[in-house]
Amino acid sequence: MGLTRQYLRYGPAALFGLVASARGNAAFVALRGERARCVAVPACEHVFVWDTRKGEKARTWLSLRLRWQGVLILKGLKQEVSCLCPSPDGLHLAVGYEDGSIRIFSLLSGETNITFNGHKAAVTALQYDHLGGRLVSGSKDTDVIVWDVINESGLYRLRGHKDAVTQVLFLKEKNLLVTSGKDTLVKWWDLDTQHCFKTLVGHRTEVWGMALISEEKRLITGSGDSELRVWDITYIQEVKDPDEPESKKSKGSSPGLEENTEENESLELDECPEDRLVKCSKVGSIMREGRDRIVTLATDRTGKILACHGTDVVLEVFSVLSEEEVQKKLEKKMKKAKKKAKQNSEEEPERSVELSLQEEIQRVTNIKASSKIKSFDLILSPKGELKIILLLQNNIIELYNLNLLAQVPQAVRISRITIGGHRTDVRTLAFSSDNIAILSAAAESVKIWNRSTLQCIRTMDCEYALCSLFVPGDRQVVIGTKTGKLQLYDLASGSLLEAVNAHDGAVWSIALSPDQRGFVTGGADKCVKFWEFELVKDESSIQKRLSVKHVRVLQLDEDVLCVRYSPNQKLLAVSLLDCTVKIFYVDTLKFFLSLYGHKLPVLCMDISSDGTLIVTGSADRNVKIWGLDFGDCHRSLFAHDDSVMYLQFVAKSHLFFTAGKDGKIKQWDADKFEHIQTLEGHHQEVWCLALSPNGDYMVSASHDKSLRLWERTREPLVLEEEREMQREAEYEESVAKEEQPVVAGETQGETGLAGKKTIETIKAAERIMEAIELYREEMAKLKEHEAICKAAGKEVPFPVNPILRAYGNITPSAYVLEVFKKVKSSELEESLLVLPFSYVPDLLRLFNEYINQGSEVELLCRALLFLLKIHFGQITSNHMLVTVIENLKKTTISRVSEARDVLGFNIAGLQFLKREIEAKDEVSFFADATDRFEEKKKKRKKKEKMILAVL
Repeated sequence: MGLTRQYLRYGPAALFGLVASARGNAAFVALRGERARCVAVPACEHVFVWDTRKGEKARTWLSLRLRWQGVLILKGLKQEVSCLCPSPDGLHLAVGYEDGSIRIFSLLSGETNITFNGHKAAVTALQYDHLGGRLVSGSKDTDVIVWDVINESGLYRLRGHKDAVTQVLFLKEKNLLVTSGKDTLVKWWDLDTQHCFKTLVGHRTEVWGMALISEEKRLITGSGDSELRVWDITYIQEVKDPDEPESKKSKGSSPGLEENTEENESLELDECPEDRLVKCSKVGSIMREGRDRIVTLATDRTGKILACHGTDVVLEVFSVLSEEEVQKKLEKKMKKAKKKAKQNSEEEPERSVELSLQEEIQRVTNIKASSKIKSFDLILSPKGELKIILLLQNNIIELYNLNLLAQVPQAVRISRITIGGHRTDVRTLAFSSDNIAILSAAAESVKIWNRSTLQCIRTMDCEYALCSLFVPGDRQVVIGTKTGKLQLYDLASGSLLEAVNAHDGAVWSIALSPDQRGFVTGGADKCVKFWEFELVKDESSIQKRLSVKHVRVLQLDEDVLCVRYSPNQKLLAVSLLDCTVKIFYVDTLKFFLSLYGHKLPVLCMDISSDGTLIVTGSADRNVKIWGLDFGDCHRSLFAHDDSVMYLQFVAKSHLFFTAGKDGKIKQWDADKFEHIQTLEGHHQEVWCLALSPNGDYMVSASHDKSLRLWERTREPLVLEEEREMQREAEYEESVAKEEQPVVAGETQGETGLAGKKTIETIKAAERIMEAIELYREEMAKLKEHEAICKAAGKEVPFPVNPILRAYGNITPSAYVLEVFKKVKSSELEESLLVLPFSYVPDLLRLFNEYINQGSEVELLCRALLFLLKIHFGQITSNHMLVTVIENLKKTTISRVSEARDVLGFNIAGLQFLKREIEAKDEVSFFADATDRFEEKKKKRKKKEKMILAVL
């Protein structure tokens, strides 16, 4: 076996420069007993919880597993967060991801124990019911799934939408669900019978948002126009009049009535035959000021405030009158009408006074944000103060306060979280010579970061930056801009020292000379310019300051995209718009070599530290490795699925990194022409990267607004193992994309199983199969052992299986139960679905044994009923299983009734204890506990304020 070269693995060290991602939604979360203080926002694959008062991430929960800058991060896996929803009790946060998975985090510990896998595409909507026991999710795969949070399992899948689901809403009073989609439909679902009983077809474009107001008696929908449609909801009583004819009764209350969409669309809404639970009729519209589509439409928790925004910078806030306020307004209007009638000597108006829709839903104000709004959340305090959090497109979170009791309510911005990152995409990165400072520059600012703490230590305003470098000594930086200027900044003062008009077009590239006395720039004006550093005397001060002096110019025929010096400063490589790279002598500027072969322009290149190799990356997705002595192409590598945006050699080696528009960073060996590893983390295009001079760190910037720090670990990387891991990852992806197993006797109707086949469910099924195989082997060995003992006439020691010994010398049947209990509740059905039928008879016999013992009755009954459902035909036709099924029938009924009796006894006991304590203390035991806690807290705060005032 030949010698294999050993590489060291680069791994993710940190994510920074990101306040919030614009893909998901912001949501207020309850921490420290305050609902309006902390806000949860998506941050690529993580969730950040920001303290809006301090402008920093919340600094609580000492038990967190991940702590960065001493702050809270709810750590995700690889996929980007697409949706957030806090639970009604404020203890949990449901997070939906781009791959369709849902994870539920505890806000007390920051950990997650519940993961739901059911959707095939990104989760677009999440909603808890009012008790927090159920969670409904909508996705781009057009399915709606209802999950049982307490049992940690999926209940059922609802199919009906023809395009992505945009909003899902539970109704508190009835067991109903309302969903909207991009297919222009709003569907009403009866969760008792799990079918769609009504479809609203009054929209011409996609329905982007919905909200329930007026104690769930009105529905407001927002679509692609500037109209908010208002629908009246009338709940029809289930109990009919006893004198009603039987034919009418059966027509109105048949629970199994199927929906016919074609007939539905042709009928008027009022005459719809599915109006057995709910009548929904359009009462009018409210016009928005924005002309574009609705992006978010929502109410606060009380339903008194309604807000919406489009794709612009304006949030429109409306107030919804309660029934009492509507009644008062009607009485006032009636009095005015009577007074007017008396003055005009007319008859009294006969109930002709009605409130218009605009009077019931009144416009409060418009809030203009500093940038485009992507999401918002509202909280209304009992004092009438409305707090609004806005998540903006440019990596900013803004908090507004609106006093609704004022005569003219005006929104006041009370905090703004911006320090954590750039407003636009970072286009250039650089490391200082001591590997400590990182420079990042975007269209509006230059930021200097401390690599170890990841804190922004300096922010300087600049023009649109395209390239940058640290001046030797790391006290100044030079920025090349889109307008053709070179901007020189002093880091100590954070001031602009000088701005030089360097090029007539954009400065695309800048490279420091190896002697560190100057640098070279390439621009869109077809020029390469040489610059030197010099000290000049400033008129305002006695001391000299750094400046740059233009020395030479090299005129070319095409726009210059990239320039690089050779380490010995003898050669200069220039990438041109004509897809070639030309090599010139630095001293005479004479032409030396032309490197041609790329089909599209070369966007980036670098020369190795020994000056023997030059690597070029192009928009044609290829990377070419050339020899710098003769200009011969050593190898052409297909590097990325999109343009190669940046590449750089690791210092003192022939290893280099490339960054592409496909969101990946790859490491290559230029000697062996091998792909070493892929760094996945960014979710959108990677614009640039920078390697530290010692090669231990790398920083990258992406269109997802994040900066990522990568660190060279001491873990050796073996290429064969890396290829094996890639193949495993590809297999897992292919498993997820496979057709889902079909349940016998079940048609592809409106409902289906909630879960989906994943690699975890397959592994769980394999573990069950292995456990049953071990059980069979051990039982066969036991029979043989008994036969041997009988033949020998004495007791022979029985060899214990090492696996069973590891579990504490348990029996084989107990081992199967242990394995079965370890299957996640959310994956149980899917694991049993892929389990071959040959293992089912043994499993049923074991279930009978377990239930007889009274262990795990609930889990076993759930698995038993599911197995009977999916293998009904084979089980009933197997004569060997008749007695097993009969025994199971008896034992399950008796054990379940026992469990029910225990539960009933416990509930009755708790209710009795509650009554006893309430009678003793003469207080409402549960209801007033929180109120008393709030009062004590307010008193404590008042005392603290008084003490501070005295001090």
